[in-house]
Amino acid sequence: MALIFYKKVLETIINSVKKVLDDFKMDYKIVQEISDQDLESSDLLIVIGEDRDVLQAFHKIGKAKVLVLGVNDSNESSFLTEISIKDFRKALKKFKDGEYKIEEVTRLNVMVDDKELPPALNEVAIFSSKSATLIEYLLTIDKEVIWRDYSDGVIISTPTGSTAYSMSAGGPMVLHDVEAFSIVSVNSLDITRKPLIVSNKSHIKISEISSVHGCEVIVDGIYRVRVRKEVKISKFPEPARFVRPFNNSKVMEKMVKKVKLAEELLKMPPSAKLILKTLEYEGPLTQKDLVKKTMLPDRTARLALSLLIQKGLVRRRSMLRDARQKVYYIS
Repeated sequence: MALIFYKKVLETIINSVKKVLDDFKMDYKIVQEISDQDLESSDLLIVIGEDRDVLQAFHKIGKAKVLVLGVNDSNESSFLTEISIKDFRKALKKFKDGEYKIEEVTRLNVMVDDKELPPALNEVAIFSSKSATLIEYLLTIDKEVIWRDYSDGVIISTPTGSTAYSMSAGGPMVLHDVEAFSIVSVNSLDITRKPLIVSNKSHIKISEISSVHGCEVIVDGIYRVRVRKEVKISKFPEPARFVRPFNNSKVMEKMVKKVKLAEELLKMPPSAKLILKTLEYEGPLTQKDLVKKTMLPDRTARLALSLLIQKGLVRRRSMLRDARQKVYYIS
């Protein structure tokens, strides 16, 4: 059985998905919340939406061995939703005919003060609860102290997440099949705290964490929790399993896009860079939300968005609940 998961998608899109499934005579169930019972009875989880929806789905999946197909609800593809809605019928036919590959990617097991958090597909970030505030922490790998650091934060990422928030903070791009994690100190006061590559068999511990306003652990930019003492990170026992209906790998294509994005950013004003990073981290936002989060003047935010749209780096669409408002997202 196929489990269809979505959060904020137009009803016309869901109806078109249902029609394709009906045409292929597939058993399916459509949900907006994923339960353990639904996962146990499903062979395929189809996530309709954006990359953020795929990340949320994996937080619910846990150790379930369900296959996941990410479908973008627009005619564009993205990093985790590689199938656009216009190609859904073709992709589902290949799945039905067994003409697909399963790509297994590593996730992070996260323990915060002995409490287990949802596994991370992209990264685990530790920052002060108040932005632009230094934190202090001790990094230990396999019981060996590596460094004590004073910085804006630290990011531990998987190869999948190496082209996401980690790269924005100066981390390296890591090919998806490399058995490694990257550790990036964000704006450290010590110039020797360069990005660190470690084996994915390593046990990473961030301890003695402190900041004037307290610290938070952020999983995939979605799940947040306060940390009092320490964070332990290791390889999650079950990988994420993506269905790849088309043989052409998009790994290098993703990296090329990131390089082009970096080149474009060099030519842009700081306000545009800030808005782009905010959209990358927070997901789709309205102009009002962007002004609130970036604290930019209305006019500056409007001009920055106009430039980003002109460059093809950001797109906009009408909000589902209010067609008069526009929501902006990375293209």
